[in-house]
Amino acid sequence: MALRARLAVLYTSIVGGILLLLGVAVYASVSISLTSQVDNILNRTKDEIWPHIFFDAKGMLGVERVPALDLAPGLLFQIWGRQDDLIFSNVIQINLPFDNMGLNSSRQTFRDVYLNFATGSVHLRVLSVPLVLGESDRIVGVLQVATSLSVVDATQQALLMVLLVGVVVSMAIAGFAGWISTRQALAPLGDVTRVALQITRADDLSRRITYQGPPDDEVGQLINAFNQTLSRLENLFITQRRFLADVGHELRTPLTVIKGNVDLMRRMNILDEESMDSIESEVERLTRMVGDLLLLAQAESGKLPLNLQTVELDTLLFDAMQQMRVLTRNRLEMGLGEIDQVLVCGDPDRLKQVLVNLIGNAIKYTPTGGKVEVGLGKMGDRARLTVSDNGPGIPVEDMPHIFERFYRGEKSRTRQKDGKGYGLGLSIAYWIVRNHGGQIEVDSKPGQGTTFCVWLPLAQGDCSEIKIAEE
Repeated sequence: MALRARLAVLYTSIVGGILLLLGVAVYASVSISLTSQVDNILNRTKDEIWPHIFFDAKGMLGVERVPALDLAPGLLFQIWGRQDDLIFSNVIQINLPFDNMGLNSSRQTFRDVYLNFATGSVHLRVLSVPLVLGESDRIVGVLQVATSLSVVDATQQALLMVLLVGVVVSMAIAGFAGWISTRQALAPLGDVTRVALQITRADDLSRRITYQGPPDDEVGQLINAFNQTLSRLENLFITQRRFLADVGHELRTPLTVIKGNVDLMRRMNILDEESMDSIESEVERLTRMVGDLLLLAQAESGKLPLNLQTVELDTLLFDAMQQMRVLTRNRLEMGLGEIDQVLVCGDPDRLKQVLVNLIGNAIKYTPTGGKVEVGLGKMGDRARLTVSDNGPGIPVEDMPHIFERFYRGEKSRTRQKDGKGYGLGLSIAYWIVRNHGGQIEVDSKPGQGTTFCVWLPLAQGDCSEIKIAEE
């Protein structure tokens, strides 16, 4: 059964159950009220008859001034003696007790009885009152007052019919209204299903679901979450396609060089040292790129192997600067800003890789005569490492993408002459820093330079006991 049908049935069942309970309560209250009114009438009639009942000197029952009794139409009464003999009755056609059980009752009782006649059965409400002689508490007779319940029965039957018809009609209306309302409420879910199927068939993640209802209701929140999921999936697929294209591009160049040199040596039928050096250089570059890609995959999955220990970040910084100073080739100045002694918990090899990537990136894009400055300090419980240059800066449109794999801004897409740049350095630095519980920030103004800032938690206690939280 469809969800819409189940909701409509549930809604109808709830409404029907409530109406049924309400109908039972109304029927019971009306029946009790009508019965109470009949009992009051019987009691008043008993009070009117009571003064006309007397006992003679022998203790026999009698009734006086019967014609003077002004009883309401439909009221019947009988007086029965000790030997179950009928002393008096205002109905000549009935010579049997209204209520046989009431003749033996020692207290006043009300009871519903049915008397059968040739013309049919009559439903009566009977009040039986024992007649006591003086103070002896000796019962010498019974007064029975009765009235027909035909009006009450007819009223109850009419009320029952009205309630049943009302419940059935109300349930039908409720079912129809529930069907329509659930259909309208669940219509957006049908749109979600159709769009999802269309996306599956056409591989079109650019599709989005429009919703005209309030955005903060359950359906609106679901559609909003679905649209956000589609956006994330679209970005992931775009990134994946771009990643595959970039990997293919990066692999094609060294493979082309290798293939060209191999073909050249095969045609010349000699072992050319220059060609071998070129092949070796391209193989090394391919090895570095594959290693970096594996490192990124481990970092993004939260399984980056880290050998945590206490690291003197200032010493590590001096080593990285000494190593990278060779790349400047005296064409620019590399200097130190504010330096402080800093201890952090981390993997020294990975942290040095971050320093080398950031400093190398700054050297790469700083023009001749420019300056690269490195600083290290403390702010609160964190270490602050900065790498600044006065190069061309990063365009505003490139800022959100600089940590993506293989991404290079428009001004830097051309491969460097050293052949080592393939757009993974900043991605690796970003994930290494994140896996050390830190963060990396960038501030750049076109034409004025760029500053990368790395924040790392200071070492506190034994680093071997620290577990880096996985992303």
